[in-house]
Amino acid sequence: MRHDPPPTPTVDVVEDHHGTAIADPYRWLEDLDAAAVGEWVAAQNAASEAWLARTPALRTALAERLRALIDWPRRSAPSRKGDRWFWLANDGLQDQDVLVTATSPEAEARPLVDPNEMSADGTVALAGASVSDDGTLLAYALSAAGSDWMTWHVRDVATGADHADVVAWAKFSGAAWLPDGSGFCYGRFAAPAEGEEHAAANRGHQIWCHRVGTDQDEDVLLHHAPDDPALVFSPQVTDDGRWLVLTGSRGTERVNAVWVADLAELADPGGDPASLAAALRPLLDDFDALWGVVDSEGDELIVLTDHHAERRRVLAIDASDPTRRRELVAEDPVDTLAGAARVGDRLLVSWLHHARSRLTRHRLDGALEGAVDLPDLGSVGAISGTREDAHAHLTFAGFTQPASLHRLDVATGAREEVWRPGLAFDPEALVTEQVFVPSTDGTQVPAFVVRRRDVDLAAGDHPTLVWGYGGFMVPVTPMFSAWWLAWVERGGVLVVPNLRGGGEYGTAWHQAGKRARKQQVFDDAIAVIDWLVTQGWTSHQRVAITGRSNGGLLAGAVLTQAPEKLGAALPEVGVLDMLRFHTFTIGWAWASDYGTSDDPDELRWLLGYSPLHNVTPGVAYPPTLVMTGDTDDRVVPAHSYKFAAALQAATPAEAGPILLRVETRAGHGAGKPTSVVIEERADALTFLLRALGAV
Repeated sequence: MRHDPPPTPTVDVVEDHHGTAIADPYRWLEDLDAAAVGEWVAAQNAASEAWLARTPALRTALAERLRALIDWPRRSAPSRKGDRWFWLANDGLQDQDVLVTATSPEAEARPLVDPNEMSADGTVALAGASVSDDGTLLAYALSAAGSDWMTWHVRDVATGADHADVVAWAKFSGAAWLPDGSGFCYGRFAAPAEGEEHAAANRGHQIWCHRVGTDQDEDVLLHHAPDDPALVFSPQVTDDGRWLVLTGSRGTERVNAVWVADLAELADPGGDPASLAAALRPLLDDFDALWGVVDSEGDELIVLTDHHAERRRVLAIDASDPTRRRELVAEDPVDTLAGAARVGDRLLVSWLHHARSRLTRHRLDGALEGAVDLPDLGSVGAISGTREDAHAHLTFAGFTQPASLHRLDVATGAREEVWRPGLAFDPEALVTEQVFVPSTDGTQVPAFVVRRRDVDLAAGDHPTLVWGYGGFMVPVTPMFSAWWLAWVERGGVLVVPNLRGGGEYGTAWHQAGKRARKQQVFDDAIAVIDWLVTQGWTSHQRVAITGRSNGGLLAGAVLTQAPEKLGAALPEVGVLDMLRFHTFTIGWAWASDYGTSDDPDELRWLLGYSPLHNVTPGVAYPPTLVMTGDTDDRVVPAHSYKFAAALQAATPAEAGPILLRVETRAGHGAGKPTSVVIEERADALTFLLRALGAV
């Protein structure tokens, strides 16, 4: 598998970090718009293409199989506004999902926003959508080339015609319509300097009010925090139209504050947005817990929180006096409360039981009415419904079952599957199991194991793909992925562990894998790999690790800490330079999980595991494919560029190969065209199968 990568020049950059001199020889690769960087990326792509093209039949067969697995209609849970219903749909191979509308969830739908008509290469995506309460106006946001930047437009639902409104430089926020449909609230940053759109630090988030039919220059600033530029805000209006709610958190930190405005006290909030800004007042501003407003009931807000409840509970909080609060749904002694929705006169509460979903129904006073019968071992997706609806809609998916659509009678709890996608495979031929693996400190780490039913694990030495995340309190639950399925169909074993740092078991599970304890996440993953080998299911030479974003950090850290325990690595859009991540775009927001090199103690943690800074010359690193997108403005591609260059320089010619694949006009992942996804996943599978000798 010999591979001779293109040479990468180095520069003499050495920085003093609290008395420690640290070289950064690939700093020049951070200049993403430089011609030299573009030429280097092109050379890397050409070299990777040459390696992947050595098995054209395999590559073509994988792409064809992925296309067959994906080529089935998909749809999201429908939601109602006024007398119309709205949902996302895809006929299977459309590059982008289409927002459609109909008179009922069962009626024939018509396209309302079809991004596939907006670009020749399929890279314009629908990044956000919000319908006015009466169902007549749609605010929709478009993004291009995978960027997090969004531009809002307004469309008439009946005619499909756009108004003249263009609201630019929005990011990290949806649109919340005012009850009278006169305008909406949205979040944005100041416009970046020309040429800095994909690199400049995003600080100083703001909430603005836009009135339909006016220029963005006339928008009214509702809320910002110039003295606390790390705050990122999100607006919502409760289902009864009474309360405007703003939540604000410092980046990705899982504590937040809440501000409210009583719209019932304002004569014309849409006609006078300035009065709306003046009416906003802090409700919960101690930043002492997670506070998520579900809905309202009269003078009370229904709030999901981990305040004095690490696995979360639901409270009713008096909006005029937040010290007056009632517990509606108590913390469970075992399971984590994952979400809550108010539909009709019921609360629907989803829970994680060892990372798999369960669902309960409650009266508005919190009294439990019963559990909802769900299919086995899967995940409840979005729950949609309003206080006027008698039924809720939800999606349910598993590792071997794409998302199906279900209708739930909220009064009786009766669930009916109303739509299921077609399948190009037999789910009965596949098996999903859950195991519990002792980590380095004895903690039991759950892991899902997916395989073909005829694959005998005890027979041993199966090619095994470990996919993980472990961060930001994000729970990893059963989900469907066509490329995972294609891996399993070829006899591979898929292992998805619930590493610490995630949210599967509440606040303590998250805190056990963040900041000074971040190394525990990598220890958990290595413990899972070792356990798989000791069970006789595989060998270290037949194990690959992969993950995206924070999971790309996981893959990079395990690769550099334990290369002898891997047969391959696939870090995707990874956070790999832990000394400089906070200097790009929104990277500063991740300090709540990582810390930053600006602090000497935190520098010590970061240097201990930063993948870029733990590449050792002369080590025989296993085959590695580093993947990123050239317009990723969340985890900028310089992370992957520098890491790949360092690995290539360090790895002896007889080891590896070390490949870098850069998708052009692609970002962090959202909005990536289906056709591009198929090509990208086919290359990932080609690499893994060849690297692990599973061809």
